[in-house]
Amino acid sequence: MTLLTLVRHGQTDWNLSRRIQGSTDIPLNDTGRADAHAAAERLAAGTHHAVYSSPLLRARETAQIIADRLGLPLGEAVPDVREREFGEGEGMLVKEYISAYGDWHAEVPGAESLDAVGDRAIAAMHRIARASRRRTAPIAESVIVVAHGGVIRAVIDHVSGGTLPRTGEVLANGSAHRFEVSPRSVRLLDQFALI
Repeated sequence: MTLLTLVRHGQTDWNLSRRIQGSTDIPLNDTGRADAHAAAERLAAGTHHAVYSSPLLRARETAQIIADRLGLPLGEAVPDVREREFGEGEGMLVKEYISAYGDWHAEVPGAESLDAVGDRAIAAMHRIARASRRRTAPIAESVIVVAHGGVIRAVIDHVSGGTLPRTGEVLANGSAHRFEVSPRSVRLLDQFALI
């Protein structure tokens, strides 16, 4: 078993303006760096063994701040926890996106489905957990992975059978979501805001 905490990256200017980032590589703003420091402080209360992240700059920068605070090296980038590809919707304001496409589950030209995002992210979580178990067996390891709101939402939706997160519930920048990853399962343990 591996304890894996998915942390949403800190705020960016596009988050602030409610613009869909997707794979667009937007850096953290000053509030986002504060989000990352707050997450690092909260996570420092526990024991963790590794920090990984999406390859996108906003996640890497958040993860580096957390890794530095925990005294851990920043691990490799994990491509399969990158944000959802929004296709033609990328760069749109959220209100424009909803007006044009109806909801987050709509088929948008060039966009990934939430199911596809959840599948790739959960597969990545299992790969991270397997590597972790090989390093530390039989001890459970605690791993932090800095990812994105769409990725975390898709994972929670999948493991909860579609009951969470609730419609309209926002996953805050800097929030954390802890999972237990076993060879055949991923289970949500808890969610908490770090700011």
